[in-house]
Amino acid sequence: MTTAFDPIVLGGRTRLANRLVMAPMTRSRAYGPGAEPTALMATYYAQRAAAGLIVTEGIQPSAVGQGYPDTPGLHTPGQVRAWRTVTDAVHREGGVIFAQLMHTGRIGHPSLLPDGLTPVAPSAVAAQGRVFTHEGPKDYVTPKELTDAEIRRTVTDFADAARNAVEAGFDGVEIHGANGYLLHQFLADNTNHRTDAWGGSTEGRIRFAAEVVTAVAEAIGGHRVGLRISPGNRYNDMTEDNPGEIYGALLDRIAGLDLAYLHLMEGPDRSLTARLRSAWPGTFVLNPFTYPEVTGPDALKLIEDGSADAVAYGALFLANPDLPRRLSAGGPFNTPDQSTFYGGDHKGYTDYPTLTI
Repeated sequence: MTTAFDPIVLGGRTRLANRLVMAPMTRSRAYGPGAEPTALMATYYAQRAAAGLIVTEGIQPSAVGQGYPDTPGLHTPGQVRAWRTVTDAVHREGGVIFAQLMHTGRIGHPSLLPDGLTPVAPSAVAAQGRVFTHEGPKDYVTPKELTDAEIRRTVTDFADAARNAVEAGFDGVEIHGANGYLLHQFLADNTNHRTDAWGGSTEGRIRFAAEVVTAVAEAIGGHRVGLRISPGNRYNDMTEDNPGEIYGALLDRIAGLDLAYLHLMEGPDRSLTARLRSAWPGTFVLNPFTYPEVTGPDALKLIEDGSADAVAYGALFLANPDLPRRLSAGGPFNTPDQSTFYGGDHKGYTDYPTLTI
């Protein structure tokens, strides 16, 4: 029987010591100049190098892709150099780390962007709700609808950021196609009102996501590329009428790229999870639906029963840098401090204790 503590090889090349994945988590601590990661961030990720795979917080592939304060980028030489300190620190501890490339699309605010930029999206449809900025919460604005040329430029931005990630020492990248951000906005009914080749039909809706994944795979090799999806997820004011059809078509379109993995952020419909697991020919990483609880030790059974090849842990990894050891021992577990999730200093970031036994 396969367990969470057995090794696995991604894309036929990258060996992971175990099947416990540190899920991407926004921490908003890139206080360096030009949205560059800091030495404190290097410490944070290195502390968690016992994960089979670390997936970083969302990293914007372009300046306009930033949606939150103090999130890091991968589109300037300074950012590449700064990320190298992070990857070197993780590798010294024997870890494997992928950069998550996240363009937030309509989720953001002009005050977070340079040079008069405004958030962009497949269609000029504002999200309901508010976003946190350095000036406090602000209503989402109506985004600029991307032109055909701008869509193609954005695809290139993802490929360029992936090349930058490899230059910065990352073992690969994860493309964020979930949680109401730009790729998800092209997939969903309420955010994509286009009638051209980038919308309308199922084939049109999946086109942007498929072309981003393809371009990134061509840039750095499919074995270095993962994709995260969250079918039916309503976060960030999303609506999807038929996620089974849309995501089934997307997986069919990209199955031949021999990607490192598919990462599913699961909703309450476990039957859809089973369908997508069956449809995907490669490594299947599952971030299981456990709301309102955090993912805990029970999720290890999902590997044992074949529901997933690896399991992603979020908040529990945030609070337990030595999580694989704690899961193997059955606990105890530190409790995540939600008040320090976003922004701040080392408190609630690099000061969680490890086991002393």
